[in-house]
Amino acid sequence: MEPIKLLCKFLFELGHLRRIKHEGWRLALVETPDSVAEHSLRAAQIAYVLACLEGYPDPNKAAAALVFHDMHEARTNDSHKLASRYVTVDKARAAHDQAEPLDKIGQSILELWNEVEAEASPLGRILRDADRLECAFTAKELIETGHPATQDWIDNIKLHTDSAKAMLSTLREMTSTDWWKGLKQLPR
Repeated sequence: MEPIKLLCKFLFELGHLRRIKHEGWRLALVETPDSVAEHSLRAAQIAYVLACLEGYPDPNKAAAALVFHDMHEARTNDSHKLASRYVTVDKARAAHDQAEPLDKIGQSILELWNEVEAEASPLGRILRDADRLECAFTAKELIETGHPATQDWIDNIKLHTDSAKAMLSTLREMTSTDWWKGLKQLPR
């Protein structure tokens, strides 16, 4: 199959992430959780910011890694931590099978995916923190819209970097709507 067609198939597959729901929120009685794609976007944005704050020399790489970090879920679906105790998913195989036909581009994507899985490196710690911190931001929003059980995602988060810990501490003190307050008074 020609390379462009393979890449198009892969991009259609990534589009499927818009339809896969972030299942962990259902444990907290959230009926319409965010999609995996929505989670991945903000996680990538947080990764960029954390990489800058932590002095990582390539924040673009951090953001790119989080863009692809849940790509395997297009094939495996999202499993929350409780389900993962009983159901084994071969995330690495799924990611490899997705990327392998894409030659050099696929190898590059798989390297990014592996960075997220490897918490041992400085970048791996930033990426894991970004992924977890995104869930904390979402939990805060869900608490404020009537889902108090999501507080668990804030109270039990394990973070590595000082910047992520500072963000978590700050988000605990804020409301998710603080960002727009006062903007109406800005001069036009």
